[in-house]
Amino acid sequence: MSIKRYGAEKSGAGGQNLPFARAVEAGGFLFVSGQVAMKDGEIQGAGIVEQTHLTIKNVIAILEEAGYGLQDVVRCGVWLDDPRDFWSFNAVYKSYFGENPPARAAVQSHMMVDCKVEIDCVAYKQPQG
Repeated sequence: MSIKRYGAEKSGAGGQNLPFARAVEAGGFLFVSGQVAMKDGEIQGAGIVEQTHLTIKNVIAILEEAGYGLQDVVRCGVWLDDPRDFWSFNAVYKSYFGENPPARAAVQSHMMVDCKVEIDCVAYKQPQG
């Protein structure tokens, strides 16, 4: 089984290198590292709705780079800074995953960067022969 890593380029605050891959693919699984509402090394968006959209778009970009899509996501982990944002977050989340959502855990957590939400995921596609 081969393992493929997708970048640890300058994507952190201030353009610094981060000590982990954005995603790792192994045996048909794609493990996507936690994503936040970051663009060009800076957190964007003031509210949970805007930050959730950008965070999911960042997840989608990594999935697509590796040849996966939201339909391949089997599990998500969600961290919310403020539990009062849960229902607003859920509304945005549902708009992306629809009637076939993945398994998910959601917890409140203090964030390492100044954001309202972080999402990681695991996707799966049958390995090509």
